[in-house]
Amino acid sequence: MATELGRKELRPAIRALRPEDARAVAEILRQSPEAVFWPEASVREVLVWEGALGLASEVRAEVVGFLIARQMRDEAEVLNLAVAPENRRRGEGGALLRAAVVEFRKRGVRRVFLEVRESNAAGIAFYGKHSFSQAGRRERYYREPVEAAIVMEILLAE
Repeated sequence: MATELGRKELRPAIRALRPEDARAVAEILRQSPEAVFWPEASVREVLVWEGALGLASEVRAEVVGFLIARQMRDEAEVLNLAVAPENRRRGEGGALLRAAVVEFRKRGVRRVFLEVRESNAAGIAFYGKHSFSQAGRRERYYREPVEAAIVMEILLAE
């Protein structure tokens, strides 16, 4: 018991997402039915897009969460964000989101938006906690199952 009490939680490190992380990202997505699944090839492909931003949350050299976004001029969109189920509710998703916002501010982005499944109350609350507000709705946006998306946005101060 003394060993357990003396053990410290490891803080995740946020770093750039690399093509070799694609397998870990795909596995996290397999375990995250609320997120949109991307196969490994799609993860690798999006990382080379102009304006792409990929971030990984890493603990003990293992990717336990990720965020992928893209920038178009002064706007950005979070395309996918997920944390492995066993690492949720520890602040890793928030750390990824904050790191992305910091990077987008550096890049001159004025607005960041994203879509979240209408039924994903936890996701909507999570983004709200991080200063995103509801900006719209897209009917039949998601497949498997077919569902509307709530569009959320954050306006970044100049």
